[in-house]
Amino acid sequence: MGRKLFGTDGVRGRANDDPMTADTALRLGQAAGRYFTSGDKRHTHRVVIGKDTRRSGYMLENALTAGFTSVGMNVFLVGPIPTPAVGFLARSMRADLGVMISASHNPFQDNGIKFFGPDGFKLGDAAEEAIEAALDGARSLAEPADIGRATRIDDGRGRYMEFAKTTFPRGLRLDGLKVVVDCANGAAYRTAPEVLWELGAEVIPLAVQPDGVNINKGCGSTHPELAAEAVLEHGADLGISLDGDADRVMIIDEKGVVADGDQFMGLIADRWRAEGRLAGNTLVATVMSNLGLERFLRARDITLLRTAVGDRYVVEAMREGGFNLGGEQSGHIVMTDHVTTGDGLIAALQFLSAMAETGRRASDLARVFPPYPQILQNVRYRKGAQPLEQASVQAAIAAGEARMGGAGRLVIRKSGTEPLVRIMGECEDPALLRAIVGDIEAEVAKFA
Repeated sequence: MGRKLFGTDGVRGRANDDPMTADTALRLGQAAGRYFTSGDKRHTHRVVIGKDTRRSGYMLENALTAGFTSVGMNVFLVGPIPTPAVGFLARSMRADLGVMISASHNPFQDNGIKFFGPDGFKLGDAAEEAIEAALDGARSLAEPADIGRATRIDDGRGRYMEFAKTTFPRGLRLDGLKVVVDCANGAAYRTAPEVLWELGAEVIPLAVQPDGVNINKGCGSTHPELAAEAVLEHGADLGISLDGDADRVMIIDEKGVVADGDQFMGLIADRWRAEGRLAGNTLVATVMSNLGLERFLRARDITLLRTAVGDRYVVEAMREGGFNLGGEQSGHIVMTDHVTTGDGLIAALQFLSAMAETGRRASDLARVFPPYPQILQNVRYRKGAQPLEQASVQAAIAAGEARMGGAGRLVIRKSGTEPLVRIMGECEDPALLRAIVGDIEAEVAKFA
């Protein structure tokens, strides 16, 4: 059985439109609760629920709470908190599962529900399929005396902050470093500035006044120009741009130049290899990572293992192979020695530790390889259309691959969260690349 409700990162959609409604959230809570309790009454069952700063988070939080408590689970509400903190707290609090209410880098109109298992890792396909199948099953509810309780945990953010600081080398401080941090008016609006300040940095916080509708609006990792401008204005040593749920990060050097996740992973992989810390001498990344990264790693005898797009698939490959470093070009950086999912703040701390340990400027560390020319285009299509199954689109893709030959590559895929076709092309010849991507884009656009 395949998944219809779950995408590449949980359930996601426009708030108050199917499937992102209070009714669906309630039923998801009941289905997930039944899946994780399975009638086991030997101990009290727990779920940790966090959220970002979207207005619709209140609605979904209450609906999920009703669903979980109605099947006998006790709910711990931790409020606005980064996605990786939910994975950490689920494991730390010995919960049966964790839930994050967030649509990550999407605008406030969207929201999503992500599930974490008791080990702190996102659920795999099989578990999500089972939960989805249970949505239409019999709604066995708890007896009145067995209905769960809901408790608000006020120090969840503080617990995560203390954990985040333990990932920074003991005895090292950030004194003398001026750091801009853009929190996207999202889940890390208090967490990230406070951690950086406590470690000694002079902090210039941006987008730290969430109002329920301004999350990711002109700020955060999808708009790193905001932090870049602030870095230049304040003469900062580094800029950090997080997304709405703080599971991804973009780094900006002191010149205002943005470094994506590929550059970051190249830096950390090379440092960890030199220190003997890189498990299996392997970095796990997706098919979207730049060919320049692959060549940089190959020259250092580091294997690049590519996966499908989505940090969950990166993590699955890491766990299967016993690797400890992976991520995505978009800024999801996963370091399983510390965390169970992408963590923008902890990744930024790794970069800052490299600056503090080496005394080198961010611009010296943030560009470790020359990237291949790359184009990323998102083409929206109308509801119900299947552009990638059309002969005309397939022909355009085949023609592009033939023209490119061995000088580059194409990755064309449907978004797992939106009605978009994502077109990525890389080629040594920028003009040829623009022509090929343009031809494919034009064919897909006919189905808009």
